[in-house]
Amino acid sequence: MNLLAKCCTWILVLLCTHAFAQIEQYDYKRELKGVSEQWHSLVLPNDIFEETSQSLSDLRIFGITEANDTVESPYLLRIATENISSRAVPFNTLNASHNEMGYYFTFEIPTVEPIDQIDLKFQQQNFDWHIQLEGSLNQQEWFTVIEDYRILSIKNDITDFQFTKLTFPKSKYRFFRIRIDSEEKPELQVASITQTEVTDGVFSNHHINKQETRENKQLKQTEIDIDMPLNVPISYIEIDVVDTIDYYRPVTVRYASDSIKTEKDWKYTYKTLASGTLNSIEKNIFKIRSTKAKKLKILIHNEDNQPLTIKEIEIKGYVHELVARFSETATYFLCYGNSRVSKPSYDIQQFEDKIPSGLTALNLGKELLIEKAEIAQTEPLFKNKTWLWGIMLAIILLLGWFSIKMIRNS
Repeated sequence: MNLLAKCCTWILVLLCTHAFAQIEQYDYKRELKGVSEQWHSLVLPNDIFEETSQSLSDLRIFGITEANDTVESPYLLRIATENISSRAVPFNTLNASHNEMGYYFTFEIPTVEPIDQIDLKFQQQNFDWHIQLEGSLNQQEWFTVIEDYRILSIKNDITDFQFTKLTFPKSKYRFFRIRIDSEEKPELQVASITQTEVTDGVFSNHHINKQETRENKQLKQTEIDIDMPLNVPISYIEIDVVDTIDYYRPVTVRYASDSIKTEKDWKYTYKTLASGTLNSIEKNIFKIRSTKAKKLKILIHNEDNQPLTIKEIEIKGYVHELVARFSETATYFLCYGNSRVSKPSYDIQQFEDKIPSGLTALNLGKELLIEKAEIAQTEPLFKNKTWLWGIMLAIILLLGWFSIKMIRNS
């Protein structure tokens, strides 16, 4: 009877464990407050990323009903990146000429569409020119669109850098004329004129706890170590350089992807997050694929130049928002903290256009550690070894008795 009771207890434990198995796969939960409609939104706070996986694949929304059943709510993860659409505008190249003022290239846009970019490609690989862009409706009267605009190309064993795209406010003219102030004849290979539409991204600013700069004279590079208080998604880095001289320096941004505790200190493994060129022509902004990081290392390759003076480094991340559908009345939790699970696949991913707008935002409760159910340990059937030896002796005697009886009968 005692054995039967223990078996029933074991079965009950298994059933309870199965009922909460989904939630118990995760380490943390935060209650979702304000669930009152079928659809809601939730902006993820920065502190939640500290315990999520790098890919955010471990985010789940679970609900506990009054009947103690577990339900899962589907969601979409929306990252507020900027959206840039570009459309080529057809044009005709009318002429190329020059005078004592410089070299001229004139383009005609038959449809008089507004444009905001002209991309130029030249045969020359090394140049530093200043240009002026003008617009006209009749080629009689010209209006300045941009002036003293610098385009640049540097190509050598160390640097391969080009900045030849003209960006300006949307302008509607039938004719556009570019004047290049150069003693050398610019060999224009191709030009492209585009109309762009930009929807700005929404960023969250990330605080920097510590920023240390040192000069590595052996490698001829400036090394900047940055520590942030939280492990957060990074998608925007802006480096503000004080120097007003012309400069073009290769730069690499790395993040600590792993760490090992040694007897003396922590040792970090770094991966490349972004690379490019610090330059005096444009703002030094690097927009990257959203990646979680807490420690950054910025390497500025100076070669034989004097190190640059860095005024400030600004780090931002795109706002992450969950859009979730709730089908049952329950107490809902956002669960996370499991690097082994894969990204969920929900039907609503195929019907994103059916999600209503103007969703009510939810609030998050405090972070709670999810308690793991302890599986009952089955006790051995015989705690006292004397009983075990006694039963074994009885079995041996019984087998011996049957053997003797069989021999006599034969």
